[in-house]
Parts: sequence; structure tokens; C-alpha cells
Amino acid sequence: MLSRTRGIFFSPVFRAAWLGSILLLFSSVVSQATPSRSNVVCREDISQAHREQLAAKLRRITGLSELRFDQDGGLRQSYERPVSGSSSARELIANSINGRNVVVIEDASNSAAVAFCRVIPGKWKNTASNSPPAFVVQIDFADFDQLIGDGRALEAFNVGWGFLHELDHIANDTPDAVLLGDTGECEAHINKMRRECNLPQRRDYFSTLLPGTANSTFTTRFVRIVFEQQDPAANKKNRYWIVWDANVVGGLAQNQIASLR
Repeated sequence: MLSRTRGIFFSPVFRAAWLGSILLLFSSVVSQATPSRSNVVCREDISQAHREQLAAKLRRITGLSELRFDQDGGLRQSYERPVSGSSSARELIANSINGRNVVVIEDASNSAAVAFCRVIPGKWKNTASNSPPAFVVQIDFADFDQLIGDGRALEAFNVGWGFLHELDHIANDTPDAVLLGDTGECEAHINKMRRECNLPQRRDYFSTLLPGTANSTFTTRFVRIVFEQQDPAANKKNRYWIVWDANVVGGLAQNQIASLR
């Protein structure tokens, strides 16, 4: 479930800028194919390199070659006919850009409180009755640099997939798993997108300690999650792993790690 215990307040300047874009929409003659605003926007302190890193992963997942963040930080979708990629991911992106919720992306790199990505509720300062729901997606870009493992699994677990996981929480109010051996409703949606991209699917929501790690005298605590993909020719499932040090990435608790919260 989404955490409701913390919030981030948006300044009147940010709110005025967002509302200004709404006014611009009604005061300008704008075609449906070129919307004048996006409800998914980066905070100004996110570097251009990190914006492009996220956009590049989303382009590969969605098949939208022109998907990008504009000069104001707004996520812009393209309207070309994609030849590959996930249709479910394209639908989620479009619904988020054009939906009622405001999604603000924040760089939380090297934060001990964030393991890969998480979403927290935002609150407007001087809240008006017509203020839309707001959410902050925090991304620890540095955590994704810590991943090692099979290439197919790494392609199925990167900053783009993490961001889509949080978007699905926001757009569809989907919960995560609460028991070992389950993916949870949210990650089940993301697995559908992986299948549409011909990538292996995540088998469990929770990661577990690498065998032998629990009793190790080393300070590292390596954990792993498994991905699987059916091989019709061999009539079997291929298994792929990714591994990281939970002491670096964070989230270690009772030998279980919720990898994407």
C-alpha cells in the first residue's frame, strides 16, 4: 500500500507555475496532439544527465522514440506509431501525463531512506479546494548503479521500471505484496509490461539474502531477486538473477528487502 505517513509541501511558486500552465492551456489554441502541459514533472535540481537516463529507459520500454523531458522538466510523450515496446506502459505514461494527479520526480540519490524508488504523498501549501492530488516519486539513481547480475534481468529492472512501478501505485492505487512468494498487484502490472517487451518477469516482490550471506563475517549483505521467462522451444523456464549489497542500497530488515516500495 502507499505510505501516507509523510508528505512534501509544494511551494506557492511551484503551484503558481503549474496553475499557470493550466491557464495557458485555455488561453492558447493548442491541438490535441500537442498538449501544453504535463502532470509529470522533474524538480529543478535533477541533473540533465539523470533526466536523460530516465527518459532513455522509458523510451526503450514504451517504444516511443520521442519521449523526453522538456526544458521545464515536464515529461512529454510522442505520437508516432511505435513498432515495439509495451502498450500497457504507453497507456500508463499517457494517463499519468494527462491525468488529474500531479507527479513530481525528485532525485534522492545516495539517500539511506530510499531503496531504488518510492512514492510519498505531497501536499500543497495554502491548499485550495481545486488543488489536484500530488505525489512525489523519489529516485535513488545511485542504487541502480549497484546492481550486478544477468543481462536479461538487468534489462528488466532499471530506473525506468522502478519509475513505472511508482506511477502504477499512483494511477491505479495498486498494493505491493505482503507475503513472500507473491509479486503483488502493482508488480503484476509491471510484469505484464515486461512480457510485452519480451523480457523475463519478476517472480517475487521481496528480495532475499544470498545463500551464505546471513552468517558471513563480512560487512556486505548481498541480496537477490529472480526473474523468469518461458522458453517455448525447450519447454522450460529460464531463470535470471540480479544481486546487490543491501548495506549500500538500504532496506535490509529481518532478512527480507522490499526492493521497490
